[in-house]
Amino acid sequence: MYIGGGIFLLVVGAILAFAVNDQSIGSVDLEMIGWICMGGGVLAILLSLVLATQRNNTSHTEVVERRNVGGPPQY
Repeated sequence: MYIGGGIFLLVVGAILAFAVNDQSIGSVDLEMIGWICMGGGVLAILLSLVLATQRNNTSHTEVVERRNVGGPPQY
């Protein structure tokens, strides 16, 4: 999910930074917003890769509890 959002932010940011001819609407600088979106996209992709590697490195242990009812105690 993060990778798709990161790619989307990269594409939108690149369009705003490089393809829009009118670089400002009023006091809003579209080129700077494009660079911010691209930075957020890169951050989202890196964060998703780090979280994916942490998810793969976890170990799962299963605890099984057994009870003997009615027999002599086992040591």
